[in-house]
Amino acid sequence: TWRSNSHFPTVIKGGFVPVRVRVWMRVAFLTVFTSFSVVIPLGTPPHNAGASTPLTASWTSSSLLNPPARYGASMVYDPAIGNVVLFGGGGGSGYLNDTWTWTGTTWSQLSPAVSPPARAYASMVYDAATGNVVLFGGTGSSGELNDTWIWNGISWSEAFPASSPSAREGASMVYDAATGNVVLFGGDNLGSNFGDTWIWNGSTWSQASPATTPSARSDASMVYDATTGNVVLFGGFGNGINPYFGDTWKWDGTTWTQLSPTTSPSAREGASMVYASGEAVLFGGAGVNGITNDTWIWNGSTWSQASPATSPSARYGAPMVFDALTGVVLLFGGDGGGAGTS
Repeated sequence: TWRSNSHFPTVIKGGFVPVRVRVWMRVAFLTVFTSFSVVIPLGTPPHNAGASTPLTASWTSSSLLNPPARYGASMVYDPAIGNVVLFGGGGGSGYLNDTWTWTGTTWSQLSPAVSPPARAYASMVYDAATGNVVLFGGTGSSGELNDTWIWNGISWSEAFPASSPSAREGASMVYDAATGNVVLFGGDNLGSNFGDTWIWNGSTWSQASPATTPSARSDASMVYDATTGNVVLFGGFGNGINPYFGDTWKWDGTTWTQLSPTTSPSAREGASMVYASGEAVLFGGAGVNGITNDTWIWNGSTWSQASPATSPSARYGAPMVFDALTGVVLLFGGDGGGAGTS
């Protein structure tokens, strides 16, 4: 089940507008929606990321000092320091470039000597092969970005790879433990979506040439499924009459294959998805019927909808990570449009 007692109000910056409008009007028209929710395992010890026992959990909201309200933040668990790291996003004062860590009990704002420029909807992941966090792209005051930054647990430094994906926001990025590389797919630049696949090997980017690939899209949900040893991608936003996707794909390190599960979540973009304790958990997102707060489980072959007694309120674009040190899943912020309060 899920419990929510967030103390943050929704900051209304305008009514809900069609989701794709936010590509070029995010700051002017978004409802900034912030809460910090923690999934607490009930009657189980902390899990390892690859554990096979399903996570039994409920949601609660932190009453501690949280980072200021924002949308489009980037968040990842950094096992090298044993903390969750959060960077940037967009808020009432514009784009942000602050760095925060969550210890399992407390948020702390850091003051690194150098930081990436302020941005939202950047892609960020922990690269286990190098022991560093990698951040790519996003959108800032100058538009879409294609810079690459490294967080070593203490400070940020910009990487200058020989090649890079083009400037974009909303790209999906995960660490592929089977190959030891970071995989990036898709994204958006001013309404033009990408369908390319890129590999980060710790020092440079290279574009893959898979035999098959998902259609161009942004804001898809993607995780590494340790149970099957594949990267799993779901949904996203594309161009066309029916822009929302509800398809499921896997990446085996060489090519993409579309799967045909017996049941699936409705088509959507910006859903939060994380792999925890032997299964992938997907929450929320935005589709043709608006912003959702449903919960789905991927077991490696099909989707099933969970029926928690309570849930976080509807949102999309909320970063969600599994904190392996404490054995909890953390969900922070996101955009609730005109859907309600936190």
